[in-house]
Amino acid sequence: MDSFSSPPSGGKLDSAQRGQIMDQVKTQIALANAQELLQRMTDKCFKKCVNKPGTTLDSSEQKCLAFCMDRYMDAWNTVSRTYNQRLQREHNKM
Repeated sequence: MDSFSSPPSGGKLDSAQRGQIMDQVKTQIALANAQELLQRMTDKCFKKCVNKPGTTLDSSEQKCLAFCMDRYMDAWNTVSRTYNQRLQREHNKM
């Protein structure tokens, strides 16, 4: 069965099939988030740290990029953790 064909059970999915689809969707979302993080981090840090693009990076550009990427990841993790905590609190209120 490919991803566009109808399930064999007359169009209804059993709980195992639903779980498998949800796992696939979660994996795809996580991959998309990781790609977005990498793209944004690259864009922002490159603009901040590389003044004269060329074939190599000098040591100050390398240090700047490393520091920028570390700080960006720290900020991303803080925001993600806070957002997940908020979602959990909202879920618990329901």
